[in-house]
Amino acid sequence: MKKHLLALASLMFILLLAACGGGTEENKEENKEENTATETKEVIKIGMIPDQNAAELNRSMDDFAADLAEKTGFEVEYVPSVDYAALVTAFERGEIQLAWFGGLTGVQARNAVPEAEAIAQRPIDEKFKSVFIAQSDLDVSSLEDLKGKTFTFGSESSTSGHLMPRYFMTEAGVNPDQDLDGNPNYSGSHDKTYKLVESGAFQAGALNISVWEAAVAEGSVDPDKVKVFYTTPEYYDYNWTVNKMDEETKTKLTEAILSMKAGDNEVMDLLAAEQFIPTNNDNYKAIEEVARELKIIK
Repeated sequence: MKKHLLALASLMFILLLAACGGGTEENKEENKEENTATETKEVIKIGMIPDQNAAELNRSMDDFAADLAEKTGFEVEYVPSVDYAALVTAFERGEIQLAWFGGLTGVQARNAVPEAEAIAQRPIDEKFKSVFIAQSDLDVSSLEDLKGKTFTFGSESSTSGHLMPRYFMTEAGVNPDQDLDGNPNYSGSHDKTYKLVESGAFQAGALNISVWEAAVAEGSVDPDKVKVFYTTPEYYDYNWTVNKMDEETKTKLTEAILSMKAGDNEVMDLLAAEQFIPTNNDNYKAIEEVARELKIIK
């Protein structure tokens, strides 16, 4: 009798272990699947050149990241950059997968990463312009009149705040490094440029036309203190550029950006954009040629 009871108890113990073991394996498998899903979820890190008010830009890009994540199903994270060069460096290192560049920084980034592609821009970026501004009571009406005046560009890496203004000044016979009153200043961003001229720190400067027009419309600059005296011819400028990546990811990002419209996210307001349109690397060859001519890139 005791032998029968012992055998029965042993059998029950074995069955209990088997049941527990089966449950453990099942849980392990479920956890493995969950971990795999987490590990394989695409993370896209995005950036933007800091050419405007930092707080407003960062808030807008966080909102853009959320919208892009919703449209693509990717996890999207905005990574701020301290200056233009830092964003280009992060892109080159593969730390940024998608960036809003100016014409020059886009060329620099794509030269550093040959597989990178410009994918989208605003309609205005096909025919962008810079404006030259001066203190309202200053007697200037042409680029030639800048000789002997104090002057500020934006960032050294800015297309609309430095590269193209320098090019048009040179074409007009004004050498920014020799003909001004002292060396030219570099403010770092477009909003700082008009504020420096408005404050009287510099007599004249050059900046992005869309930032200037937005500042006037919003009352951020006093037109009684600052005037536009020259607007440049058109050129290609800003663009969204994707880093080296697989075609499926690139397509999803491109389609999501091209589907955006006014009101979808705060970046559309920041950039005064109704939509984005397709672009490609070839559109920025003229920018690269000017940059090489001026020895800004080698």
